[in-house]
Amino acid sequence: MIDSGDTAWLLTATLLVMLMILPGLALFYGGLVRAKNLLSVMSQVMGVAALVMILWVLWGYSLAFSGEGALVGNLELAGLVGLGPEDTSGSIPTLLFAAFQMTFAAITAALIVGAVVERMRFSAILAFAALFLTFVYAPIAHMVWAEGGIILGMDAIDFAGGTVVHINAGIAGLVAVAFVGKRRGFLKDAMPPHSLALVLVGTGLLWVGWFGFNAGSALGAGGLAALAMMNTFIAPAAGVLAWMAAERLRSGKASLLGGASGAVAGLVAITPAAGISGPLGALLLGSVSALACYGFVAVAKHKLKLDDSLDVFGIHGLGGLVGSVGLVFAGLPALGGQGGYDFLPQLWVQLLSVLIAVGWSGVGSALILFAIRAVMPLRVEEEDERLGLDLAEHGERAYNS
Repeated sequence: MIDSGDTAWLLTATLLVMLMILPGLALFYGGLVRAKNLLSVMSQVMGVAALVMILWVLWGYSLAFSGEGALVGNLELAGLVGLGPEDTSGSIPTLLFAAFQMTFAAITAALIVGAVVERMRFSAILAFAALFLTFVYAPIAHMVWAEGGIILGMDAIDFAGGTVVHINAGIAGLVAVAFVGKRRGFLKDAMPPHSLALVLVGTGLLWVGWFGFNAGSALGAGGLAALAMMNTFIAPAAGVLAWMAAERLRSGKASLLGGASGAVAGLVAITPAAGISGPLGALLLGSVSALACYGFVAVAKHKLKLDDSLDVFGIHGLGGLVGSVGLVFAGLPALGGQGGYDFLPQLWVQLLSVLIAVGWSGVGSALILFAIRAVMPLRVEEEDERLGLDLAEHGERAYNS
């Protein structure tokens, strides 16, 4: 039976996740790049999201959520043919569940854009997004959340997408950087964010939208959604303060960019644990994730000479790892958690699920990029990169004064 309250909440949650993509992620990423690449990044986020939504209907949802295969579904529901308004998934319409999951797929692919901004071709990014959805995202979503999936069968916990969304995007971004290469002038020329005001606006929209992401994953309007919502307040708040405190200790100043980065690190970490962690566990996860991500972004990334431009791996990949494993601690009843598991066996299961996701995303993304590189260039010409992708790829300029 369709429950009108649950349905109303999931309709709202789905729109909130869409808000995370457009305008949230577009503004967040747009503010972080140089002014000459603002529109290109926004175009990439919008184009990838639109393409993934169409392909999700054509075959993505079916591959992710039909059948009972261990690794991937089948094409029984291709085109969503056969699904009507009366078909249900629990207490909500199946079409609504498909739309909610569609926004997850869209933002995962859009997140990867941040790793290779300012030098990857728009056409290559779209080609990657289409193949990534088909061969990487849909199988991992099936393994984690669908009946018969190998990771679900291990009783691994991923409430709202620590492995499916964040580790997946982070590893794919890391692989993409290896294939596309560094921006010209990386570690030589100054490449500061051109608008921290846009970054803060984008961060706020991401945080608000994340309530749909996490509380919506309860798939109903009840106590579980309330727990996830509370945790989605606490973890990013802890992340903001932890990142800014680390900056203050290291450099003597706490930056707005650091606070925004800490908020996202906390949001990422609580995502897989939102339905099992207590508020104290969320505070712990948000703090630890922010400190771990800060250490990587501020120190390790530069030593490795890694041009993960907008820290897709440094925040989403690493934060997802912290959350997916750390939830075993955050879910302990001593911290107010809901965990009814044996600690060491569950810790092993979480580690194994992370390894499977990392391996599938890493190998799959590498094969996809290798195939694309065989038929088209991955990055723009040197002169176009100097000019900026706004004009070179889209014929537009963000600022005309």
